[in-house]
Amino acid sequence: MLRRPLIAGNWKMYKNRDEAVALAGALKEGMTAKGEAPADALVCPPYPCLQSVGDALQGSPVELGAQNLYYQPEGAFTGEVTAEMLLSVGCSHVIIGHSERRQYFAEDDETVNKKVKRALQAGLVPVICVGEVLDERDKGITEQVVERQLSGGVQGLAAAELAKLVVAYEPVWAIGTGRTATPEQAQEVHAFLRVKLAGLYDQELADKTRILYGGSVKPENVAGLMECPDVDGGLVGGASLKADDFLKLIYYKG
Repeated sequence: MLRRPLIAGNWKMYKNRDEAVALAGALKEGMTAKGEAPADALVCPPYPCLQSVGDALQGSPVELGAQNLYYQPEGAFTGEVTAEMLLSVGCSHVIIGHSERRQYFAEDDETVNKKVKRALQAGLVPVICVGEVLDERDKGITEQVVERQLSGGVQGLAAAELAKLVVAYEPVWAIGTGRTATPEQAQEVHAFLRVKLAGLYDQELADKTRILYGGSVKPENVAGLMECPDVDGGLVGGASLKADDFLKLIYYKG
C-alpha cells in the first residue's frame, strides 16, 4: 500500500491543560494496551496545551500537531505563533486553512499558501484543508471550489515539497452537524483531488499523497469511509475528544 492511513484529532478550542493531559495519557495507555495500529495517529490540542500534551505522549506513537501558525518567522504580530515555536514544543504537523479559519478569520487561499510554504520551510508537515459549504454543494460547484483551494494552497511548491503535504477534504456542511458525506460522496471528491494533484505535479506524487476526510467522522461510520480507495484517514473533531472514540478510529479495523 502506497499510503499509510492517518487519523488526526483536531481538539479545536476544547480542553484545558489538565483535561488535555488526561486525554493524552488515556490515548497513550490505550495504544500501549492495543499494540500496533493500522493507522498513524496525530493530535492537535490548543496552543497552551501543546507542551504538556507532548510530554504526556512521550513514548507513544501519537504525533503532536498545532491548529494554525503565522507565515512570518518572527515579529510584532500580537497573538500569532511561529513555526519555530511549534517545533520547539515538539510539533511535527500543523493544520492550515481549516474551514473555521476561512469562515471566521477571513483566511483566503493566498494566506493559506503563505502558511503552507512557511511550515515546509521550517520542517513541519502541513495538513491543508479544502472543502465546500452547503450552498456550494447544492449549486453543484464542489469540484470548482476544492480545485481552487487546492491549487491556491500549493501554488509555487516544488514536487519535493508537495510530497510532504497532507490534504484534508472537509465538506463544511458536515462539520459538527451530525451530517456526514456518504462514502460515495467522499470518494468522489477524494478521487477528484488526486487527479488534480496528478495534473499539477505527476501521478506518482498524487498516488503517495494522503488525503483525509474531515466531517463528523465517528466510530459508527469510519469503517465505510476507510473502505474507499482514495480516503486515507480522517481529520476528526468531536470524536477525538474522547479517548475511547478516538482509539476506535485509530484501530478502525477492529
